[in-house]
Amino acid sequence: MKFKAAEIAKLLNGSVKGDENAEIWTLSKIEEGAEGSISFLANPKYEEYIYTTKSSVVIVNKSFVPSQPIQANLIIVDDAYHAFTILLNHYNTIKNNKTGIEEFARISETAQVGESVYVGSFSYLASNVKLGNNVKIYPNCTIGENVVIGDNTVIHSGSQVYEGCEIGANCIIHSNVVIGSDGFGFAPKADGTYDKIPQIGNVIIEDDVEIGSGSTIDRATMGSTIIRKGAKLDNQIQIAHNVQVGENTVIASQTGIAGSTKIGRNCMIGGQVGIVGHIKIGDFVQIQAQSGVNSDVKDGQQLYGSPAINAVDFRKSYVHFRKFPAIVKRIDQLEKENKQK
Repeated sequence: MKFKAAEIAKLLNGSVKGDENAEIWTLSKIEEGAEGSISFLANPKYEEYIYTTKSSVVIVNKSFVPSQPIQANLIIVDDAYHAFTILLNHYNTIKNNKTGIEEFARISETAQVGESVYVGSFSYLASNVKLGNNVKIYPNCTIGENVVIGDNTVIHSGSQVYEGCEIGANCIIHSNVVIGSDGFGFAPKADGTYDKIPQIGNVIIEDDVEIGSGSTIDRATMGSTIIRKGAKLDNQIQIAHNVQVGENTVIASQTGIAGSTKIGRNCMIGGQVGIVGHIKIGDFVQIQAQSGVNSDVKDGQQLYGSPAINAVDFRKSYVHFRKFPAIVKRIDQLEKENKQK
């Protein structure tokens, strides 16, 4: 699909300097631009490329003052980076605007499907599933009984949503995510074996949540595992039964959260963090990558290390830790001198 520079400028609330009828049909980095592509310049260290780029159109800030002639047409906006993000989202919406039920999809007679829905081949919608409007279910997905999915949510190929789970509006579930598998619950017996504890709860994912590929979110033993509105989860994250993740909290890859832990809103959790079960983490907490958290955390804390402590204290301690070899050597020398006296 082709667009004119003037149409893009209107979308971005910008103005065109150059040919308003210049046609665009793809996007590119400014250093990799080609005819028909649109790029952006936000970071001054890439300025050199705007004078040589082959892109037909470049989005620039109003504050940008060129030092050489520019061949490309310009779209001038308040914030080039934000404008390009808007353009990417618009492009992605158009690209993924599929509708209809593909030939090998199977939908239960009792499922309720909204308008402009897409269901890809070999996907299965079980009994009493409810899909809102403009939901996209890509191929090879299984949507279990009584699942509810809100408007505009996208579920990518290979994902599984177990029975009774709820997903809100405007969510993005990437490939091979499993939502609602059993929590890890087993009761030890006297003979050393285990009885499985039935997991009869569900998972609730509120609006505007994004979940990365290969992540797993376990259903609650009773009640619900809950991912609150606006949370963003990276790839390969494990969230155990009855966990609650607060609004707008972001969690990086390979983090694991054990059962019944509650995480507050607007937290930032780095990659490969381990969090034990049955603790409470406050709002606006920041946890550095590879930390291990084993106790409650107050609002606004910054943690580092395993077991995790205040990040400032950790860095101070690390300075001393690096000096340990020299300290030990000095102690050994003092002991040797003391024995010689």
